[in-house]
Amino acid sequence: MRVMLRAHMDTKASNEALKSGKLPEILNSMMDRLNPEAVYFGPGEGGRACTVVFDMQDSSMLPSIAEPLFQELGAKVEIQPVMTREDLEKGLTALRQS
Repeated sequence: MRVMLRAHMDTKASNEALKSGKLPEILNSMMDRLNPEAVYFGPGEGGRACTVVFDMQDSSMLPSIAEPLFQELGAKVEIQPVMTREDLEKGLTALRQS
């Protein structure tokens, strides 16, 4: 299932990770595991944030995705299902046929 992860990183924790060199390691590790179709970095809620769109094969992936963000970056994490325009059209067509 295609999902969107939005992480708002704690400024103090992410500053420490940046200074120690761990921030790129944490983010690169996440990207390697998720193989995302899209990734965006920028400010959010007054601090560092990232948005990642990827295919979550199973909900059991949640701990391995979220825990490094919680533990290493003090992040607030949201994960929600999303769809493309084509997915929406397919879903609306199926809705009309039922």
